[in-house]
Amino acid sequence: MSDAVEKNPWAELKAFTNARIALGRAGNGLPTAPLLAFNLAHAQARDAVHQPLDVDALRSELEAAGFATLAAASAAPDREHYLRRPDLGRRLSDESRAVLAEAGKANNAGPDIVFVIGDGLSALAAAKQAMPLLQAVRERLNADAAAGHGWHVGPVVVARQARVALGDEIGELLGAKLVAMLIGERPGLSSPDSLGVYLTWAPKVGCYDAMRNCISNVRPEGLPYDGAAHKLHYLLTHARRLGLTGVGLKDDSDALLPGGQDARRIGPT
Repeated sequence: MSDAVEKNPWAELKAFTNARIALGRAGNGLPTAPLLAFNLAHAQARDAVHQPLDVDALRSELEAAGFATLAAASAAPDREHYLRRPDLGRRLSDESRAVLAEAGKANNAGPDIVFVIGDGLSALAAAKQAMPLLQAVRERLNADAAAGHGWHVGPVVVARQARVALGDEIGELLGAKLVAMLIGERPGLSSPDSLGVYLTWAPKVGCYDAMRNCISNVRPEGLPYDGAAHKLHYLLTHARRLGLTGVGLKDDSDALLPGGQDARRIGPT
């Protein structure tokens, strides 16, 4: 009996991409295996959106690694409000605003950089990717300190029901020169755990997207931790030198990699 699945002549190209190509055909529909894989990926993406962030566990992990931490929450009281009211995810709750304002007053000299870990649209990404990325960045910041260009790093703020702009208010209250928001990105059908990094100079309520730099798809299967840390450190260094982020700060970090501009990744390919 002949195989009921008609193979796609593009099948060899699947070795170069995670995209759903060359799935084959069974009659006028998809073969069973690709259909089941699609349904699984769709379920994983939905789960990533609704999964809560375990703030206590993440803070414990960070503190065990030597990071000081604070907790914060947006004005969205629960996940349903967060998804239906994006504006609530951009502002702190009254309680968190008071806590962070007090922490900012206790520190007369504001930090150079504050890292915020936000659940965003994938708490899974924040839980999996933020810690390895912070450790990789810390190595580079420590090397700067050894060379006489040290950084005053504030506490890592772990934020629930967070949108990107929540980092602006957090950075403003803590008196930070720079804020880096590490946040779960909208899940894709092959990437439910992708982390984004948004860097903003002089954070304050009312900043807009053109004032930020973004590093996307941070995860082992996308942009590896070392590669993301390299880009983030480059942007941090030049943001401090120039006093700006956003459209005025270009990411030319690839030119510093081995192989120059043709090298797009650090780590295994």
